[in-house]
Amino acid sequence: MTVPELRPWRTAGPRVARAAGAVRPRLTRFARTAKPRVARFARATAPQLARITRPKTWQYTAGAATAGLALAAGVVTAAGPWDSTGQRTAERDRAVALDHTGGTDHGRGPGHSGTAPGSPRPAPSAGPVLAGLGGTTTGGVKAAPGDRAALADLLDPLLKDAPALGERRAAAVVDLTTGKRLYGLDSGTGLTPASTTKIATAVAALTALGPDHRLTTRTALEADTGELVLVGGGDPTLTARKDAQGLASLRTLAEKTAAALKKRDVRKVTLSYDTTLYAGTDLHPIGVNENLARVTALMADEGRTDDSTSGPAPRVADPADAAARAFAGFLKQHGITASPPGPSKATGRAATLATVSSPPLSALVERMLTNSDNDLAEALARHTAVATGKRADFAGAGAAITARLKQLGLPVDGARFHDGSGLDRTDLITPDLLTALLTEAAGPSRPQLRPVLTGLPVAHFTGTLAGRYTDGAAGLVRAKTGTLTGVNTLAGTITTPDGHLLGFAFLANATTDPWAAQTTLDRAATALASP
Repeated sequence: MTVPELRPWRTAGPRVARAAGAVRPRLTRFARTAKPRVARFARATAPQLARITRPKTWQYTAGAATAGLALAAGVVTAAGPWDSTGQRTAERDRAVALDHTGGTDHGRGPGHSGTAPGSPRPAPSAGPVLAGLGGTTTGGVKAAPGDRAALADLLDPLLKDAPALGERRAAAVVDLTTGKRLYGLDSGTGLTPASTTKIATAVAALTALGPDHRLTTRTALEADTGELVLVGGGDPTLTARKDAQGLASLRTLAEKTAAALKKRDVRKVTLSYDTTLYAGTDLHPIGVNENLARVTALMADEGRTDDSTSGPAPRVADPADAAARAFAGFLKQHGITASPPGPSKATGRAATLATVSSPPLSALVERMLTNSDNDLAEALARHTAVATGKRADFAGAGAAITARLKQLGLPVDGARFHDGSGLDRTDLITPDLLTALLTEAAGPSRPQLRPVLTGLPVAHFTGTLAGRYTDGAAGLVRAKTGTLTGVNTLAGTITTPDGHLLGFAFLANATTDPWAAQTTLDRAATALASP
């Protein structure tokens, strides 16, 4: 039996509200005054993000404000909600709330004085979250000290000697400015990673497809038979809901398709659907499970049968058929009668009538990591396979991820990928690989990988960390969580009190008390953030 990720899916809001009283006084003042400007980014990406990004107004953005991560100006928008100066809106709001003054409007428009009654003063020109190609910020960043003995004294009691972590545990800590390992505990040993696998999936997909890639669903009309084919493009975020909130809309596709059919004087069609972008079985090895739908190239709202937008939920038995039937209903609203749909394959002669596309891959990666979205993870793994010439099934997706990481020169020895989500218990990842992935995402030469960092959940504020870290590490730790029965993992970034940006990976297998193991891992990460 698989234990779903320990996620506070429907309680994040109250916990975020309580977080203001749990953090440092300056941040408490900010939490009361900052405005959630990042919500406008959420509206353009996904309903999940619309719910969880509101508390992101002061997050440290993977510590990049002090880390000096380099990003070319041409791709700055791929890494998150940025204003016209390249400063993340979260940092702008935080600066305003800390009662500093300055003259930069940070995207509020020319002529804005910021002196209207009750309005915040202009934000200061604090160091941008991602600096220029030189890789340094205005404050300067120095490499973390290499005192491995001191770090071992700090972490060994929490990781090496903690009984809560079960019989098998491994860990690594690296300096993300240099890639140098500062701490290791069997760091080359592959253990079951659970959802920290998604970090590897994200890196593989971004390098194979690029941050601007979009997943496209289309309709095609067969010239010979007049058959209308709904062609799945492998976009699990395709939505049938009335308010698409920036996602690809099945309703919009129906409206555009109906208009194209009417131009051809067609009012009645035989409807089919095409899922052949993917191959092999659509059932994950864990079987029917509320943590993900069947993996198919056509689905709407991840096959959910309730109004949820993230986390475990009941799923329809056949997501492709359900999406096609919903599409037929939308066509009818526009005066087109469709037959009951059935599976088919669009030929090369079919004329495309209409298309809808997902948000860019950069936004999908952020959503996947923040919400630990298994459906997106499996989709991006298959798209990586398609882009690299591998068979788009579970085995091919795993092979494609391995090949991409190996091509990047990352330490894949000891790693095994059998899916993209980490729900497969036979997956193996080493702490060395996880920290190498984080280092790669922080590197000046890999700006396309920045969403791997910006998508990590923020301690006590967003996603799968919203209900954790009520202590001084709230907002300082950004990490991907992983939880299966007997498996607890955590991998991400943390900014130390003296401004160093560290990457860490903690893996524990054969745990018997998931809450005790989770608390132990959180304490280890908190220790890195403590003075």
